[in-house]
Amino acid sequence: MPRSAQQQSPAKPRRRIRKLRLLSLVLLLFLLGGVSFTFGLITAVASEIPSLDPARLQKQEVDGYIYAAAPGNRVLAVLRGSESRIIDPPDKISPRIKHAIIAVEDKRFYEHGGVDVHAIVRALWADVRNKKVVEGGSTITQQFINNTYLHNEQSIGRKLKEAALAWQLSQRWSKDRILTAYLNTIYFGNGAYGVEQAARTYFHKTATNLNWAEAALLAGIPSDPTQFDPVASPKAAKARRALVLRDLYEQGYITRRDLVRAERRPLPRAEDVHLPGKQGPAPYFTNYVKQQLVDRYGSGRVFGGGLRVHTTIDLNVQRMARRAITKWLPDPHGPSAALVAIDPRNGKVLAMIGGNSYRKSQFNLAVQGERQPGSSFKPFVLATALKQGISPDSQFVSGPVQIPLGDKVWYVHNYENSDLGRISLADATQFSDNTVYAQLTQVVGPGAIVRTAKSLGITSPLQNYFAIGLGAEAVNPLEMARAFSAFANGGRRIDGAAFGNRPRAVSLIENEKKKIVDDNLPVRRQVLTANTSAMVTSLLQNVVKGGTGVKAQLSDGRAVAGKTGTTENYGDAWFVGYTPQLVTAVWVGYPTTLRPMLTEYHGQPVAGGTYPALIWKSFMEQALRHLNDEPESFAQPLLPYSVPRLVVYRNGRTQLDNGNCHSPRQLLYFSGRAPARTANCKLNEVDVPHVVGDTVAEANARLASMPLRPTYVYQPAKPRQKLGIVLRQYPARGTLSSYQKVTLVLPRAMHGSVPNVIGLRLGRAEARLERLHLKWAVGGHPSPGAKVIWQSPGPRTAADDGLVVRLAVKTAQQRPG
Repeated sequence: MPRSAQQQSPAKPRRRIRKLRLLSLVLLLFLLGGVSFTFGLITAVASEIPSLDPARLQKQEVDGYIYAAAPGNRVLAVLRGSESRIIDPPDKISPRIKHAIIAVEDKRFYEHGGVDVHAIVRALWADVRNKKVVEGGSTITQQFINNTYLHNEQSIGRKLKEAALAWQLSQRWSKDRILTAYLNTIYFGNGAYGVEQAARTYFHKTATNLNWAEAALLAGIPSDPTQFDPVASPKAAKARRALVLRDLYEQGYITRRDLVRAERRPLPRAEDVHLPGKQGPAPYFTNYVKQQLVDRYGSGRVFGGGLRVHTTIDLNVQRMARRAITKWLPDPHGPSAALVAIDPRNGKVLAMIGGNSYRKSQFNLAVQGERQPGSSFKPFVLATALKQGISPDSQFVSGPVQIPLGDKVWYVHNYENSDLGRISLADATQFSDNTVYAQLTQVVGPGAIVRTAKSLGITSPLQNYFAIGLGAEAVNPLEMARAFSAFANGGRRIDGAAFGNRPRAVSLIENEKKKIVDDNLPVRRQVLTANTSAMVTSLLQNVVKGGTGVKAQLSDGRAVAGKTGTTENYGDAWFVGYTPQLVTAVWVGYPTTLRPMLTEYHGQPVAGGTYPALIWKSFMEQALRHLNDEPESFAQPLLPYSVPRLVVYRNGRTQLDNGNCHSPRQLLYFSGRAPARTANCKLNEVDVPHVVGDTVAEANARLASMPLRPTYVYQPAKPRQKLGIVLRQYPARGTLSSYQKVTLVLPRAMHGSVPNVIGLRLGRAEARLERLHLKWAVGGHPSPGAKVIWQSPGPRTAADDGLVVRLAVKTAQQRPG
């Protein structure tokens, strides 16, 4: 072996040793860095724990203010933490509310260290299984930190910081202190922050004296104060309370007797739910603004955080709204009204009346009072039709209609059966014809109507049912006013730069040093073309000129557009109208119940063209004069050239007739805007009836009535399967030409069928069953002359070798000698 080779061989082991030393050093440095980082993080997090104490926070609070826009930045409310919540010590909070909040929010509260890994894994699994977020994994400790310190920030960093703070807090504070702090800070809806304020708001008692029903109701609210509001959503609140009570029972906090007794207790009355103390001007509007602020910044920053909130409300216009309502509805025991006024040019909410008395009830009819809008929703159907190219000159038949909806039929009639014969869509809008708008809803599709309404600013949940075209889906006056604002503003919806797709009630937010926090400038979204909105406005002007809204005509003769709305039982009446400078929505009804207003208008029913239109007129005449808005004309629409097209509603959409369709409808479409798809109607087309489950005779009769012809295929029947019943059919649905065939699948017995032996003497029945290789069983030892009165399986049932047929007999009584 060469000497050089001998000298080089030990180099490799030495290099490995050096690499291992280097790797060890890197790992050691990484470990030391990780320990230092962790120690630093824990120290930093620990230093922030004192700032979480509600009592300490309250001492550090700086008053914030909510201002009106006019006159002169008047203060609407002072945002003091001490006014929004009262800090209770642990012994002043009922153990019942503590148990209830733990049972429903964090049942392992006393077991985990601030972060519940079990709950996180369970929530993740539930979310994956349901393919959406259905369960949260945050503990009470984490929720307290999020509400009080992190101000609802949304980021991964926030989650990590929240978990670190929760763990540290659990090491330093007792569980009772954490729970007490949480209960003193969370929002319970209706302006109540903290459990003491909530107990006083809902039950007019202290938090010490809550019973199980009251504790369960309050414990169920914080997860979603809007959805589980006992005033706005009593059914949801009651169901939530029942859930909390069941959790309490299952976790051993209450007995079965406690559960039943608590479930029977009524919810607090809407008129009894209110904050104690005095309220400033425009309390409904002010409380609405507070809720927007809490949603964005969290209660910890809003109350005592020194914010200066400049709103859009004009208190002079607000007083005019109140006077207009009082003028026409002076009876405190009669119907109430809600009113919202918006400047369509910038989206500013200028007035909001949410009820007769905020002191008696904090339920805001303008925001929370979701009621059916009736025909005032029709402009959204109209806008959808115009978007799809349907001309307002299209003709429909006004009269009772039956609209097939698959297995159901929608029957529609007009208000007091005021049928008008063949009329245009323009006339149907002017006179609010229900039957025409029902037909139009079928033509444009309810889903398209929902999309139009949402794009204009309706945020309430809307189902794409056909009745939506007649206003069967509940909305509130605030969103109706905002949606109509887009019609008055050239098809542009106004959002806020800071608050997004919400009514623009806040214009500017500053901190205590008057530095801008958020500038909620108007953001214009083009949701309709200017010409479409102009056509809608032109048609709605006719409603006021000579239709159902004539009582809304203004004295100075200025241009007005609007729409009345009346629900079928006269429980709700609306008028939503506008000029180019001001949009106002008015609702009239009974606030806490759906009570028909059959005689309240001078002995006549209250419709949209009565009190709502009169209130609207009285208010608008004062407000426009005060705002110095001179009469102004609306933009004139350009009506495109239109051409007739035969269309049919088929497979959930309107399509062109191919010449074979049954009863096509002729509509006028703007040139080039007719439906692109042509229907595949068959010659002499008939619907295929559903006959699965029918007997063969029944199926044949139904097919013959179409007329269609049956053809049969068979499959082996299972033992005991009923024979002569249609199992499947091809095609299962759809259409065919007359006299085409429908294939029916029938069962065929491979080993014969069970005969009918009911009524036979037992001897003859046994002989018949034996010939078919069937067995039988009968109780006791009856004579062969006994009569069979029951058998199982029954006749015309598939048999099998060795099948046992059970019999019941009636023994003939021997006559006395």
